[in-house]
Amino acid sequence: MAATHILVVDDEPDIRSLVKDILLDEGYLVETAENAAAARAALRAQRPDLVLLDVWMPDTDGISLLREWNQSGRDPLAVVMMSGHGTIETAVEATRLGAYDFIEKPISLAKLLLTVERALETTRLRQENEGLKRRIPDAVEPIGSSRAMNDLKAQLERAANVDASVLLEGEPGTGKQLLARFLHERSSRRGGPFVVVSGGALMKPDAARDLFGGEDGGEARYGLLEQAQGGTLYLDEIGGLSAMLQSRLAAALHARQFIRVGGHAPVKLEARIVAGTSKNLGDEVAQGRFEEALMYELRVLPLRVPPLRERPEDIPELLRWFAESFADRDQLPYRRFNVAAQNRLRQYAWPGNVRELSNLVQRLLILGQGDEVDLPEIEAALGPPRVDRKGDAPALDLGLPLREAREQFEREYLIHQLKLAGGSVGKLAKAVGLERTHLYRKLRSLGVELKDD
Repeated sequence: MAATHILVVDDEPDIRSLVKDILLDEGYLVETAENAAAARAALRAQRPDLVLLDVWMPDTDGISLLREWNQSGRDPLAVVMMSGHGTIETAVEATRLGAYDFIEKPISLAKLLLTVERALETTRLRQENEGLKRRIPDAVEPIGSSRAMNDLKAQLERAANVDASVLLEGEPGTGKQLLARFLHERSSRRGGPFVVVSGGALMKPDAARDLFGGEDGGEARYGLLEQAQGGTLYLDEIGGLSAMLQSRLAAALHARQFIRVGGHAPVKLEARIVAGTSKNLGDEVAQGRFEEALMYELRVLPLRVPPLRERPEDIPELLRWFAESFADRDQLPYRRFNVAAQNRLRQYAWPGNVRELSNLVQRLLILGQGDEVDLPEIEAALGPPRVDRKGDAPALDLGLPLREAREQFEREYLIHQLKLAGGSVGKLAKAVGLERTHLYRKLRSLGVELKDD
């Protein structure tokens, strides 16, 4: 993976050198610019992941340069402003122009590193969300006219008319995020933001700051709840939240207000919460892995999302829609699925649900030839059937896309190794050769439950 690229723009050589040395020691790739002209040249050569931009410079001040970048039509840059003579008006203007934060000089080492880390993480999450939206083209409404989908759409329409929390329960790949967006667009909040965050993105030690925001030295950092104010916050795989975050979120939903980390004054909660889960939260509560109070706060309106195998009559419509969407979006040749191919896909179990079907259609449009997809091509694309192992070994689905198959294997492998380690994560880390913190994140992202070490 390429190193993170940071551009430091400051007219003071000592500041440039100090900041560069600090960031180089942290493993970042750092480039410097002494003025606006040099900064423009650096941006033409390579787009940085983050810009640390001085406010006061001799040729063009930082605020004017930031405004210039905003008006250039390029994708927004992640920018942190630096100044030794900052004013409230300057900070407000910088924020309005899209700056992530404002650092005062003389620069604090801890403040610098924390701000850089959070700015990069915010940018990464935004890019992931945009990538997810591009992966499956947005539909005006969920695709399918089966009884199961018509019932679900009717329930979503009714839920959109009220402002209560909604819990979407369904297997991975069933399109829960798309349904949450459909709900948002049908609600009175459709003019507000739709913010998406996965449970895996909230597993970091300072995840509470990401969700609830924080206050430090009189400065406020807005978390996801405030970013979604007036709109909808979709929390995917809610079961992945830590126990602390579960308790804190339950209290916030109950009181309709929360307190930023490090703050004292309550902030009114004006975002609607829609959560998604592939787990049975009732079972999770019974096992002590999920906060009962949060389950009740979220399940004001529980909606079950049916797996694709329960609505095979929707498959022809989904095939046409994905084929048209990918042909239009990616300039791929449109291909139709003949009756035999459609019937075979209606009989398939679809362990990866709609996500698997989307991947299959895209693959057939890219690699296939001719205007028609026939049965032999479908059989070849689906691959060998599931292979059942002997004994206690899991059944591996060899028809899954590579990423999903790898996740399935990693989960079963780590569960097996965890049993051999007697439930000890420390022993497991040594056995599989992973650093402990990375291993914790991997286990949680795969939904592997842990006992205390």
